[in-house]
Amino acid sequence: MQQVTAALTKWLEEKTIGAGAKGLVIGLSGGIDSSVAAALSVRAFPGNTLGVIMPCFSNPQDAADATLLAESQNIPTVTVSLDEPFLAMLREITGSVDYDPRSCDLKVANIKPRLRMSTLYYFAASRESLVVGTLNRTEIIVGYYTKYGDGGADLSPLSNLLKKDVRELASYLKVPQGIIDKAPSAGLWYGHCDETEMGVTYEELDEYLSNGKGHQRVRRIIEELIRKHQHKREMPLIPPV
Repeated sequence: MQQVTAALTKWLEEKTIGAGAKGLVIGLSGGIDSSVAAALSVRAFPGNTLGVIMPCFSNPQDAADATLLAESQNIPTVTVSLDEPFLAMLREITGSVDYDPRSCDLKVANIKPRLRMSTLYYFAASRESLVVGTLNRTEIIVGYYTKYGDGGADLSPLSNLLKKDVRELASYLKVPQGIIDKAPSAGLWYGHCDETEMGVTYEELDEYLSNGKGHQRVRRIIEELIRKHQHKREMPLIPPV
């Protein structure tokens, strides 16, 4: 993991400087992926990395974990509550603010990561910095992210690492164990769990993506996820004329 860390840190530094930027901005969710990406970012720019904590009807433990990570890695942070902006947008779109944080309505829940993306780009522009994404290779291949939400970033240092690789890197980078062990969640609603929503575990996903192995049910689910979310991995379609 030492070589991986050195390579990714150097890559972040080179790409940022090459873009004429001065530093990095990253959203801290309290999850393992953002924690690893943040730990790499602050190694690349120890004096100019900002972590942004953006609760939006979120589990308070997530913000606590994000703060713990920032303190352990010496990353300065700013907290922006998106509860009111979320409700304001919901009111304008639907005419109502009758929102249940436990609701599994994806079209509503996906507003949250898109608000976070806009917030990150505000801070990045203010600081002449680039936005660091947190998606890993497993999530990208099956399309498990919000288009123009957490999929919106300038640099994506984890995108060639499977989830199992991110876990290994997290241990090497001394990410707090509680963050490594917590159930993966995009935090789209209260009680949200990635693996429950997808119908497969990250272990099953990594096994299939590594060597094509898996039970028939698992293969069927993964292949359908890949097919269904192909559009997320492509630029907007352009007509020939």
